[in-house]
Amino acid sequence: MQNIIIENTLDNSTMHALKGYLIHGLCTTGSAIVRFNEHDFTIHPNDSFIFVQAERTELISKSDDFHAIVVYVIREFTELATPLSNYGMRGGLMLFHDPLMPLNATQAERCRKNLEYIGVRLQEKHHHFYRDLLLNAVQCMIIDFFDFHAEIYGETEISEKVANLVQSFLSMLNDGHYRKHREVSYYADALGVSAKHLSETVKLYSGSPAIHWINRYTALEVARLLRNPTLTLQDIADMLSFSSVSYLSRFATKHLGFNPSDMRR
Repeated sequence: MQNIIIENTLDNSTMHALKGYLIHGLCTTGSAIVRFNEHDFTIHPNDSFIFVQAERTELISKSDDFHAIVVYVIREFTELATPLSNYGMRGGLMLFHDPLMPLNATQAERCRKNLEYIGVRLQEKHHHFYRDLLLNAVQCMIIDFFDFHAEIYGETEISEKVANLVQSFLSMLNDGHYRKHREVSYYADALGVSAKHLSETVKLYSGSPAIHWINRYTALEVARLLRNPTLTLQDIADMLSFSSVSYLSRFATKHLGFNPSDMRR
């Protein structure tokens, strides 16, 4: 499996095949509409973007002149390349909500050079320190993305203790605990803090309380399962520990904006 893949556009076949990859890119011309986490985002020239889950990203439409420099990096390699800064935690949470960062001309040029540099170094397989070379190139890209994000949203220092707490909470969600547990108290007990402290800490650095993220992960899983025609609504309710199909329907209507029964007709 390749750690890094370079493309000059976005397409669904590539994105859906690259489960576990993060998408980093810059639009240079044209425009595109991309759906991520059930929300549509319009990409314009000089918009940089980071979609943290390639498999949950869908191209809805693009103009004939759409062009972007797109770098897919597998998650494990991204984590190795990410600098030792807790800023990435806050940025990652905010990118889950909004993956686009509009750049000014100077920033866009710097971003373009970073992305193209990765492509150049990717070809140098003869290099005796090829892996370290690529890690360095990806790290430069990530550091500048941090800088762009901090310029747009402001920089907030995050203590190591707080970063570890938020990371542990997100790890539990990524591991699928939301399929059975949707109470903040469950996660707080597991992490050795009060529910109030967990919720306030997560909100401080992501803009949304812990319950938002629990419901968001659950809603996205509901949407994914609903696309599988072999699963009945009762199957989905059972898989996600909803007490009834009616409860599942109320949850989907509230958090996704539609009734699952209507979607299946």
